[in-house]
Amino acid sequence: MAAFGTNYTLGVEEEFVLLDPLDGSVALRAPDLLDHLTAGPDVTGELMRFQIETATGICQSLAEVRSELTRLRQIVAKAAEADGCLMVASGMPPCGLRPDTITRDPRYRRMAESFPTLIDDAGTCACHVHVGLPSRDLGARVLAGLRPWLAPLLAISVNSPVENGADSGWASRRFPLWDRWPTAGPPEEWTGAAAYDRSVREALRRGAALDVPGVYFYARLSSRHPTVEVRIADVCLSVDDAVLIAALVRGLVATCVEWIGRGLPLRRARSARIGAALSAAARTGLDGPGVDVFTGRETDQRDLIGGLVDFVRPALQAIGDADDVDQALRSLYERGTGAARQRKLLAGAASPGDFAADLAFATMNVPTR
Repeated sequence: MAAFGTNYTLGVEEEFVLLDPLDGSVALRAPDLLDHLTAGPDVTGELMRFQIETATGICQSLAEVRSELTRLRQIVAKAAEADGCLMVASGMPPCGLRPDTITRDPRYRRMAESFPTLIDDAGTCACHVHVGLPSRDLGARVLAGLRPWLAPLLAISVNSPVENGADSGWASRRFPLWDRWPTAGPPEEWTGAAAYDRSVREALRRGAALDVPGVYFYARLSSRHPTVEVRIADVCLSVDDAVLIAALVRGLVATCVEWIGRGLPLRRARSARIGAALSAAARTGLDGPGVDVFTGRETDQRDLIGGLVDFVRPALQAIGDADDVDQALRSLYERGTGAARQRKLLAGAASPGDFAADLAFATMNVPTR
């Protein structure tokens, strides 16, 4: 039987935008910046030439995650500064796009040809959390248990309210843009790896994705690592929020493993309710009503997050993350989400360039722990 004491390793990937310090527009400098970096495989390019992705190593503790995320942000921010641009943690570029921004990589060019109506808005940035598990069968079953808890994770991480230099009305404008992709959606209630693989093969057969990495389930089995990969969060403005998301995802995975090991039925929710809850979280973040996926009722978003924390608390306590999560949530409620902070910075900025500089400073602000 699985136990909370099992060693659930963590890995976190973060995607960033590069911005011009003069006018806040996207800076197509990622290929040049990568040429100048010596960081190795933990810093790579992405779909657009204004995007950079970082990946931590395999981490055992939240302290390791925090250290790795801070180190990687410092490496990329320093390289960006040397290259005349700014590194910003935002779920989407805040000040508009420029033509011909796709990375000159054959795979990305094929994506542009296959999904021409989606590609122009595809330069969004997420935080992906990987949790190590011993088998793909167990991972597929865990994905079913994650379904009801995706919206609170999104509500915590919302960090893309600004589009074309103005408030979009969304706390996560990234989410509805990403959600248009054919395979974007909650994981199904798979019974094991074979059922999961059938869904992936069907998506490829239908042309909904070019390849396995292009299957964009909100939570999935990683195609590269022996992990469950949760992809619902915006890239977080602060390292603190990213560490909080990582802790909650690990707590969720550990809780689902425990329930499966004890033969308990995982909590279930209808896909329509999950979709409504995600839309509400993306629209308002912490600062409005959400949807309780179990009852369908409108519920305060903070109460829904409290329900998530209560659900995973035994796992958090056993792993040793409970105090960190409680403190991180208190800090989040005091200072607001990334979206709330972006809106304050936008209101106080004298120009788009000043706004970009403020975002870059917030991205590199010293963590609280």
